[in-house]
Amino acid sequence: MKLLKLVPDNTNIRFLRWRVPFYVVSTLLILASWGLILTKGLNLGVDFVGGQMIRVTFERTAEAPVTELRQTVGQLGYGEPIIQQFGKPNEVSIRMKLPEGSEQNTDLADQMARKITASIKAGHPDARIDGVDSVSGKVSGELFKTGMQALIAAVIAISIYIWVRFEWQFGVGALYALVHDVSLTLGMFALTQMEFDLNIVAAILTLIGYSLNDTIVVYDRIRENLKKYRRMPMPELLDLSVNETLSRTIVTSLSVLITLLALLLLGPNVIFGFTAAITLGIFVGTYSSVYMAAPILIWLKVSSSSFVQVESEIERQERLAREKA
Repeated sequence: MKLLKLVPDNTNIRFLRWRVPFYVVSTLLILASWGLILTKGLNLGVDFVGGQMIRVTFERTAEAPVTELRQTVGQLGYGEPIIQQFGKPNEVSIRMKLPEGSEQNTDLADQMARKITASIKAGHPDARIDGVDSVSGKVSGELFKTGMQALIAAVIAISIYIWVRFEWQFGVGALYALVHDVSLTLGMFALTQMEFDLNIVAAILTLIGYSLNDTIVVYDRIRENLKKYRRMPMPELLDLSVNETLSRTIVTSLSVLITLLALLLLGPNVIFGFTAAITLGIFVGTYSSVYMAAPILIWLKVSSSSFVQVESEIERQERLAREKA
């Protein structure tokens, strides 16, 4: 039985031909993503901002009565609630600040939750309480700090690893590709205002690992070809290397995407943001390995001599002496 090949063996796509336009578009997307983050901000979840979140599903209505809920909860004296759709139109999340003194007396938060849920059920008999999450302001601040530290530490460790394994230019290229992938993912959350919590931090760390894995495969083939084809121009050598790893890249990406699409369409709403982040990350991670990580090596002056050991003057004289002998 003949095996199915998604990419022919003799593939010769000139990826580097369009490196400048793609770099311009990618740079604009990075700037636009950070512009959205700075202007609209991220919709931080209870994990990061502290407070209480109550998830409610209205079983006999097609759409949640957001306006009525806001009035019902607002009249309880705990402040203005933040009510957002959570998955389907009849599912919402109600976010509230914790009452004063709750850090010293945890019963205050429990009393608030019981009072809010009882009021919702009294006004809406079809309401089903799916969950109540409560995080103090101190804990949420620590979670946000440690989450960001984990992201920064991962990026730095990855750059050092690639620098040691290859050359410093490869470390810069991998770091730029990672900044591209993470920026576009954060930009999606700023644009859509999906909740950004610890699950999303885990998704970004997963994305960093996937993007790095794909980039290292391409870089390893580039290093091999630099030693093999000493006189080949760099754009042609990079195209050759990307084409040689293209089959592996497409098969891996498609395999992961099939699972992710199933989770997006059929999976629970609680992991929708996590799945959406990784799904976008697969696309941008594969793209950045080809159009970000590879072309930057040309501008960083990588050549076939980058992996050839330079002979010192003493070594040259010793070699000449051996040849004469």
